[in-house]
Amino acid sequence: MAAPKRGRSASAQSKPGRSLVLILIAIVALAGGMFASGHTTPRLGIDLAGGTSITLKAKADQGSAINKANMDTAVDIMNRRVNGLGVSEAEVQTQGSDNIIVNIPKGTNSKEAQQQVGTTAKLYFRPVLASEPSGPAGQNPSPSASPSGGSSPKPGASPSSSGSSQPKASSGSTSPTAGATSQGRPVTDALKADAATPSPSSSASGGTKPSPTPSASAGGADISKLQARYTALNCSKPADRANAGQKAKPGDATVACGQNKKIWYKYLLGPAAVDGTEVKKAQAIFDTQGGSGWQVQMTFTGGGSKKFADITGQLATKQSPQNEFGIVLDGEVVSSPFVQQAITGGQAEISGSFTQQEAQSLANVLSYGALPLSFQEQSVTTVTAALGGEQLHAGLLAGAIGLALVVLYLVVYYRGLSLVAMASLLVSAILTYVIMSLLGPAIGFALNLPAVCGAIVAIGITADSFIVYFERIRDEIREGRTLRPAVERAWPRARRTILVSDFVSFLAAAVLFIVTVGKVQGFAFTLGLTTLLDVVVVFLFTKPLMTLLARRKFFAGGHKWSGLDPKGLGAKPPLRRTRRPAGPASGPVDPKEA
Repeated sequence: MAAPKRGRSASAQSKPGRSLVLILIAIVALAGGMFASGHTTPRLGIDLAGGTSITLKAKADQGSAINKANMDTAVDIMNRRVNGLGVSEAEVQTQGSDNIIVNIPKGTNSKEAQQQVGTTAKLYFRPVLASEPSGPAGQNPSPSASPSGGSSPKPGASPSSSGSSQPKASSGSTSPTAGATSQGRPVTDALKADAATPSPSSSASGGTKPSPTPSASAGGADISKLQARYTALNCSKPADRANAGQKAKPGDATVACGQNKKIWYKYLLGPAAVDGTEVKKAQAIFDTQGGSGWQVQMTFTGGGSKKFADITGQLATKQSPQNEFGIVLDGEVVSSPFVQQAITGGQAEISGSFTQQEAQSLANVLSYGALPLSFQEQSVTTVTAALGGEQLHAGLLAGAIGLALVVLYLVVYYRGLSLVAMASLLVSAILTYVIMSLLGPAIGFALNLPAVCGAIVAIGITADSFIVYFERIRDEIREGRTLRPAVERAWPRARRTILVSDFVSFLAAAVLFIVTVGKVQGFAFTLGLTTLLDVVVVFLFTKPLMTLLARRKFFAGGHKWSGLDPKGLGAKPPLRRTRRPAGPASGPVDPKEA
């Protein structure tokens, strides 16, 4: 059993190039993704880029309490508003139990953002007049996929005929129709039909019924201008999404954007039929009897019940997409369910291919379209990029001095081995930079001053791992072993020490990230990231590189500048085997030699 084990170990030792090739491929792939995405520098936080920081303090309203659920809901709504201004770099987060911090980087209209973050959200139910995909070519479904029947379910939506006695509106979360226009009709025709406003008929005639909401000239909006806006709207562009539907009055028709399965759709919407404040309660439930899966149940107020019954009764007589109503929050369509019959009684269910998270998110929007708490502005601070730049310059200078001292120590003490350490530090720095650049657009990571401090601290942690391994190798050489077996025998003990040390550092970073808020989390995140990268670099680069160098004469021969000179390390003489004395058959033995 021992021989195969030695064979596998020898095979692994003889091919350290595999690990080096693997980490090289990882670096090239990550760097390629960085350049392909166009994000070639880490995203800077507000303290480095400059901007506005707004502190809001929560106050309990009637029927609502300051708790984690309400604070999280408020953060989610504020995020929607600030990002609706086209500011993807904005940060909205809780601080303590009753404060919310909104950080808006430079380049944004801070006054407009300041007005929006703490105000009541605008939630409306608007009839859909027309909808179509709006995004880059090749991502949109074919218009031929549009449902042809007035009550046919859209892709991802389940039919609303279930065992429940309560009529339902069915939706696939945000499941807009794939048709190019309202059943092939020009947008102008749909608007004119909306302006005609005849009384709803109870008998469906197979043709498309006019839009039900009374609205002269499409709710006061000029038809030609609205048609031009709808035609020109490109919801794949953040600027277009930010402007669509933001300033529309409830009584006017408007345009808006909504997203479903990473595809943006544009909508032409009629005047608001139901106000979001008339939703008394909304909750996500799992339908175990009807088999509809996750769905959202809504309960309306007295006035809202009548309005909702009127609009659903009129929409049910129409064909897709004019049998849909758009649930619009702050100018964005968050869902567009269709109806098959009038929904009376003040209660409705929205069913479809919901996940639990999607159903809960829609329920929160319906319940808290208005913020669940009121907020009082505590402070508005303007952070200048000049101040952050000075602090960053000082931090980078401190990091450069620290790195120079570490390199000087390695060169003086380890000599040739310092080249291995510096190469490993360079690989770690490249990986850290590329990953930070990619994490900006991926998860919104922003490099702030505490994060820079975390990267500086990581220099010492990474260098410590190299020192542990180098000292283990030198200990083996002091015991009288040559370099190649010393490299392999030192690795198991060094590996154990490195893993324990990095685990403690990562655990401290994880705890700090969980229990803190704000910019301290940037320090913890960077420290944890660089600690993980230290393990990757040591295992896939430092150890294989030492295995290769142990075969080179400069290091294997113990050159005095290699850092592995046996004489300089005070090594013991190598152990030698002695032969047994010859037996009597070999002849007499000299008593002196005996």
